[in-house]
Amino acid sequence: MQTLNSIVFGWYPYLCLTVFLFGSLVRFDREQYTWRTGSSQLLRRRQLVWGSNLFHVGILFIFLGHFVGLLTPIRVFDMLGVSHGFKPIVAGGIAGLMCLVGIALLTHRRLFDPRIRANSSFGDTAILLLLFAQLLLGLATIPVSMGHLDGHEMVKFMDWAQGILTLQPGVSALIADVSPVFKLHLFLGMTIFLVFPFTRLVHV
Repeated sequence: MQTLNSIVFGWYPYLCLTVFLFGSLVRFDREQYTWRTGSSQLLRRRQLVWGSNLFHVGILFIFLGHFVGLLTPIRVFDMLGVSHGFKPIVAGGIAGLMCLVGIALLTHRRLFDPRIRANSSFGDTAILLLLFAQLLLGLATIPVSMGHLDGHEMVKFMDWAQGILTLQPGVSALIADVSPVFKLHLFLGMTIFLVFPFTRLVHV
């Protein structure tokens, strides 16, 4: 288990980041005209507007929250008096629910409208379902986080993420004992970065 933990949370992040960066650069260099959403905007437009707006607003807050929360040095939060516990969990939960409703609308539209489904590629549907699963996992971490309102678990993830970006050895051990739902959430999140350059997400 220790070896598997080291591979998944020590080596796999670098594979995902490398493919994400170089894959996006290569696609931009060779296939700039494929950097588009490719959405069927004239079909079920009201459902698209509601789903898209809820999803994009929610995902923006989630991304910024994860980016700032994981990569800001802990001493900065302590200096500003920002909690690692209850408030971030509530804010993340609200944004997650908005995003979940939005992606549920988008997924229903893509899977249950025959015209849209017929014009959807495998990649379109797969990335949507992947994001759906990631949101469900993210929301599933909230009950677990509520049992650690002192922020101790969150600090582990902050130390891990900052250790990965600063090339610190052995950082996978920092999260070896966290709940499996967190590990699945991290693994799927890294996998989304891995497939990012090859999907419509690249339009971001």
